[in-house]
Amino acid sequence: MRVLVFGQTGQVARELARRLPAGVQATFLGRDGADLSDPAACAAAIAASDADVVINAAAWTAVDKAETEEAAALVVNGVAPGAMARAAAAKGAAFLHISTDYVFDGAGDQPFAVNHPVAPLGAYGRTKLAGEQAVLAAGGCAVILRTSWVVSAHGANFVKTMLRLGATRDSLNVVADQIGGPTPAADIADALYVIAAGLRAGKPGGVHHFAGAPDTSWAGFAREIMARAGLACQINDIPSSAYPTPAQRPLNSRLDCAALQAAYGIKRPDWRAGLDKILQELQA
Repeated sequence: MRVLVFGQTGQVARELARRLPAGVQATFLGRDGADLSDPAACAAAIAASDADVVINAAAWTAVDKAETEEAAALVVNGVAPGAMARAAAAKGAAFLHISTDYVFDGAGDQPFAVNHPVAPLGAYGRTKLAGEQAVLAAGGCAVILRTSWVVSAHGANFVKTMLRLGATRDSLNVVADQIGGPTPAADIADALYVIAAGLRAGKPGGVHHFAGAPDTSWAGFAREIMARAGLACQINDIPSSAYPTPAQRPLNSRLDCAALQAAYGIKRPDWRAGLDKILQELQA
């Protein structure tokens, strides 16, 4: 299997490079090779490659910045994935695209099924939804993998932020009314390779959800990080209203991942095991 990955330094892209299965050849394109702000260049890179699978692991992820730069975010998150999916479809390559729980409105307390009505709260969610719609409209063999709360030992993420702050403070106030599933980037990478092989073997495409288990709050996640890292920093629960941000965050980020398990045999990973591995890597 020959895989072309858009993304090189992001959390998932780095794990895709580190966790390459036997028999899989992969090429990774950073911004210098194909910038998602130039959709035509991304499509041309696919057309020129010999890949039979294309994975888009790159995106505009600055949620708050998207509120004031939605047009630019839309090119990266919406227009480029559509162009890439059409190019992949034209050459018969499978296309895997990573999306987000932000396509939902975060209402209620039940996990969102893949067919639940979408209703993004802000610009980031709208641009990611546009990307989903463009990929599906391309008509090729494609899977959209919605995930949430991505963490790893590299890049900017919640685990690294909590470790940095927890090492110097006695207590931290952390939002406790946003609930979701932390998802190690390593597990996302493994899932993408399984899906890619499945698509090449004839499994159907479509939209799927993948998130770590069990669901927790950001405050609960923070407490687990402190405990497993041996930090004495106390976590104080606060509501989202006490920590205002330019972009509204969904209160409910729970994702129903049953369809992915049924189609590909991929179970929700225990994020606590993934967290231990992240902490071990950072300590090493």
